[in-house]
Amino acid sequence: MEPVSRRNILKAGAIGAAAAWTWPASASVAGTGAGADPRWVWDPEADPLVADLIERGDVPQVNALLRTWKKNGQALPAGLPSDLRDFIEYARQLPSWADPAKLDLAVEFNEKRGLYLGVLYGLASGMMSTVIPKEALAVYYSQGGADMKDRISKTAKLGYDIGSTNAYKPDGEMIVTAVKTRLVHAAVRHLLPQSPYWTQVADEDIPISQRDIMVTWHSLPTTVMRKLTDWKVPIPAAESAAFLHSWQVGAHMLGVKDEYIPNSWAEADAQADQVLDPVLRATPEGVKLADILLNLGSSVDAGILSKPILGAFTRFMLGDEIAGWLKIPREIVWDPLLRTAWGPFVAVREGLLPFPLAPKAYWLFDEFLRKAALLFLSEARPISIEIPVTNRPT
Repeated sequence: MEPVSRRNILKAGAIGAAAAWTWPASASVAGTGAGADPRWVWDPEADPLVADLIERGDVPQVNALLRTWKKNGQALPAGLPSDLRDFIEYARQLPSWADPAKLDLAVEFNEKRGLYLGVLYGLASGMMSTVIPKEALAVYYSQGGADMKDRISKTAKLGYDIGSTNAYKPDGEMIVTAVKTRLVHAAVRHLLPQSPYWTQVADEDIPISQRDIMVTWHSLPTTVMRKLTDWKVPIPAAESAAFLHSWQVGAHMLGVKDEYIPNSWAEADAQADQVLDPVLRATPEGVKLADILLNLGSSVDAGILSKPILGAFTRFMLGDEIAGWLKIPREIVWDPLLRTAWGPFVAVREGLLPFPLAPKAYWLFDEFLRKAALLFLSEARPISIEIPVTNRPT
């Protein structure tokens, strides 16, 4: 008989059990599919390749070479192993259903909503990731968990690149970022099962399934659109669809099968209702990660990005329950201020209320948005996404 452990309890389904997969492939961008539960689908193209690279000892040389591959249309560096070169040339191709006109319109959406996106990617999506148990455990026990500022910079790069004016064009970087991230995911799938720490707490044998990727995906565009809708930000239907399309293409480039990618916001919400909302809960690792994230802002600006203010915004965006899980204390000034003044502030920014009716907190909120965008998006400075060869050492 196996000893009682957190891992066994999790596997028994007492905590974090995933619901059966019932979302229909007919609602996907593919329009059809086998209907297999993506919890048992990983990346059959990248996984064996990257495992071989690690076992052959090729990763240090590969990382050094791939540092020079930065632009979507750039030729791959000479000297890459032939099997990796063949994979990247295949993986860097946009899907046949990618719509250049929609991708161009998505740029307009990102330009108009850039300030909102900074705080939403950072605090709504970023903090939500700490209460997605599988993601929190995979991050904490992988190599990235040992340097969270570096890890967040790489995550921010994804949000920055997908929102850039040339995201998927030859002079952009989103394709490169997605393909490199796909290689990292494959490496983590190979490495984490060898971690004596992760294996004691995980309720799975292999991390980062296609279902897990879509859970994380919903913490990004789906959550962003839900919040913008809650805030009554007026968004033309075509721009909303274009924003979704940029993330649909992004999911494909990360290796997600088309049959799992929702074809509309309504279907994205339906899928999120099944795979994201029910799994949210606290873990000791997630609480630690959240604390690290909240401290990142104060390391840049101890005033408007202080830990208490970032915590208040997290509570405002994700609710009292999640804030409680993450042990975020209530703020006697900022909590009521956000509840009462954020709506009028957004209305003024969007031209829905005349400026004289702007809340006194207008400039304070505006400054917070600008600083948060700088922290979570503009700080996606040139950074190299590299294949790991170890897990978190302790």
